[in-house]
Amino acid sequence: MSRHWSVRGRRRTAAPLALLLLLVAGLAGCRDEPAGSVPIRIATGSPTAVYHAFGQSLAALLNRELPGVQASVVVTAASAQNVRLVGSGEAELGFTQADVLPPHTPEHPAVLAVARVYDDLLHLVTTAGGPVRTLADLRGRRVSVGADGSGTEVTARRLLAVAQLGAQVRQEHLGLDDSVAALRAGRIDAFFFSGGLPVRGVAELAGSTSVRMVDLGDWTEPLRRGYGEVYVTRDIPRSVYGADPVSTVANPNYLIARADLPAALVREVTRLLMERREELAAAHPAAGRMSPRAAIVTTPLPLHPGAADWYRATKP
Repeated sequence: MSRHWSVRGRRRTAAPLALLLLLVAGLAGCRDEPAGSVPIRIATGSPTAVYHAFGQSLAALLNRELPGVQASVVVTAASAQNVRLVGSGEAELGFTQADVLPPHTPEHPAVLAVARVYDDLLHLVTTAGGPVRTLADLRGRRVSVGADGSGTEVTARRLLAVAQLGAQVRQEHLGLDDSVAALRAGRIDAFFFSGGLPVRGVAELAGSTSVRMVDLGDWTEPLRRGYGEVYVTRDIPRSVYGADPVSTVANPNYLIARADLPAALVREVTRLLMERREELAAAHPAAGRMSPRAAIVTTPLPLHPGAADWYRATKP
């Protein structure tokens, strides 16, 4: 190979043949990948959501910079499904919200953290002229709480529970694209979606339909009391979607990895993730909000040894 991996990226050192063989052997199940390549399947989310845009940019970066790696994205229902796919070995990397993870990890978790990447903001979207102005106005109405297996579903259902609305809302389980289509067609009255700003599907809807973002800022503390301290309050300014500004509930997003991925490979993924933030931000602004100092805060998941090695070397 004419290109080689390095820890810091400023010098290239030859990767031992034994390491390359370990990578290929440790990532069995290549199926349709070229002979000798190392598959890196990145579990993302809806094609119009942030995880997918971020994942596509990361896959392109890994394919360009890491010889022998064959990275690709997997469209999923997002967080909860991503954790299952990575934990079962059906994906090597994935994105997840922090609140999807159990509060205490087992002694030998199947997934480990690469980085905290950005915060997801919970959107409650409705039409500007509709009757939904507050969370309480969802009572008796048709509302999409996110696709089965998504982080949106987890956060939205927790929110409805603390508001004592769970049994009083006619819940639909639709992904982002189907939620947008259903709201446009009048089949639902509102939908939830959790994502980094801006969410392309919501922005496209706002570009063709007058929408209202419902303020959820008062519900951060009840969620923290009921489900843990991962939740924080963040703002959605008018400049994002052209709607009236609101505050809402947010929680961190992590890039996770299979626990059995070789440390050398994860170290390189971490390096590229942090050193090429500007390039990744061109695919979605959320990627530009990463920083090594914030990236190491991944409670309740420990960092993968390869990621920890890179952070220790750079002393964020």
